Amino acid sequence: MRNNIYILLLFFLFTSVNAQEYSKLINEANQLYQTKDYKTSTDLYSKAFKIESKNPSHLYNGACSSSLAGNTKKAFKWLNLSIENGWTNLKHLKSDTDLDNLHSKKEWGRTVEKLEKKLELIEANYDKPLQTELLTIYEEDQKYRMQMNETQKKFDQDSKEMNDLWKMAIQKDSINLLKVKKILDEKGWVGKDKVGAQANSALFLVIQHSDLETQKKYLPMMKDAVVKGNASSGSLALLIDRIEIREGRKQIYGSQIGSNPNNKALYVLPLIDPDNVDKRRAEVGLGPISEYIKNWNLVWDVEKYKSELPELEKLNK
Repeated sequence: MRNNIYILLLFFLFTSVNAQEYSKLINEANQLYQTKDYKTSTDLYSKAFKIESKNPSHLYNGACSSSLAGNTKKAFKWLNLSIENGWTNLKHLKSDTDLDNLHSKKEWGRTVEKLEKKLELIEANYDKPLQTELLTIYEEDQKYRMQMNETQKKFDQDSKEMNDLWKMAIQKDSINLLKVKKILDEKGWVGKDKVGAQANSALFLVIQHSDLETQKKYLPMMKDAVVKGNASSGSLALLIDRIEIREGRKQIYGSQIGSNPNNKALYVLPLIDPDNVDKRRAEVGLGPISEYIKNWNLVWDVEKYKSELPELEKLNK
């Protein structure tokens, strides 16, 4: 029995290390894509996919990088793998200019046809009216938030333009919340097998943007949905973090960013065990925190963060 336990511990350790390495490679590959170094990006995706090749979004992004790098053979390989593993956005596939290099190849028509046939089978079981409703909710939830980054850069975080965007977003949030609560109460956390991935993600987004009591009410339902494959473990992690912070505790996955009221500087809100945050993030499919916080132009220095943590905790009280 002791030998079996030892082997099991080694297995989990190996799995955890692999998950972290995979996330690191994927994030580096994505960064290189952003800087248009498509060849190196493709090389890193190749290394990542030797560890695991099941995530449809990562495979699709790898196909985009390899297409732009001129490696059409690898692009088709990853594109087909992404479809086999759940990629279903046909509209995006057809319009994505990253894949223009593939259009002249015979394999392109076969790949599109493959996805079309798969969608016919999948969508035969869809609740079409509900999918349409959730897709509309998704668009309304994201519409004003998508404008905020550029608006903040152009004007200021406290500008009239930003305040106007927030007012419109909050107004839409309240309407969307009524609709989503009705869906959840009547149908439960409807999975992507019934409405598609994007429509399914609308449920999380609306709850994530709701009040604390609503988040706490539907947290158990979302946890159950993750177990059943009807919700994302990464999305659940973000919801848990938000609840922890709102209730005055430290977050677990480092997903929540705050603004220092004294100097407006952004920072990672109080976090438990900062040394092992990437292990926890990898377990739920999230990339390294160092890559995540680059979205706010922040740099992750764990020792500096730990030294500042007592003061950061005071800011959050």
